[in-house]
Amino acid sequence: MSDNILLRECPEIGYSHVSRGNRPNSGNSSLLARVFNSSTVKKTDLELIAESVDGQTHAFDLLVTRYQDRLYNALFQILRNREDARDVVQDAFVLSWSKLDTFRGDANFYSWLFRVAYNVAMSRQRKKRVKTVGLRPTERERIDLPADKISADPSQNLQVQERQNQVQAALADLPEEFRTVLILKEIEDFKYEQIAEILNVPLGTIRSRIYRARILLRERLTRLLADEEFPGQLNTTTKA
Repeated sequence: MSDNILLRECPEIGYSHVSRGNRPNSGNSSLLARVFNSSTVKKTDLELIAESVDGQTHAFDLLVTRYQDRLYNALFQILRNREDARDVVQDAFVLSWSKLDTFRGDANFYSWLFRVAYNVAMSRQRKKRVKTVGLRPTERERIDLPADKISADPSQNLQVQERQNQVQAALADLPEEFRTVLILKEIEDFKYEQIAEILNVPLGTIRSRIYRARILLRERLTRLLADEEFPGQLNTTTKA
């Protein structure tokens, strides 16, 4: 997902086609203006949002590029379905474009975007009315090591990769409510208050749920590692 999802998967949906008041159509922007507004200095989210609200759709393109991979990865962890995650990301960006003038700036843009995406995901799940089940290892996407974690020793890379896959397997086995809060806290690094706002759940419930999720993950990971070391022996019983 290195290229722009909205442009790649849905080229017929231009941002200017999403109705939102009297926002100017980007087609009126001159090439000179686009070149002038592009800067080698990385613009902040607030600067890009202000330009987007002002009708500069290329600014919103930069926001999409900045956050689409991160958003997809988090949603895939929660939904455990590639196509669903891609669809939610696309719908979330289209919806956030149409609601961008409601962004107050009292929270960071990504947490606001994630709340939009999460609401889209839950709405889609309710419509499907299908209970999700845990993924088997063959159904999960391969997890690539970050560049700064790659070692010159292939065997060490393999060990790290295997451990990541084990954690992913244990995480996928958690009930959705526990898996979601753990992803938001441990992977997305949201604060407790942000998670409570995103999920629309009381702060105390979020704290206890994360505590319980960590215990469940540890139990499942321990069981998974033991099963890999001693396959077939966990469920056996010894007769007296």
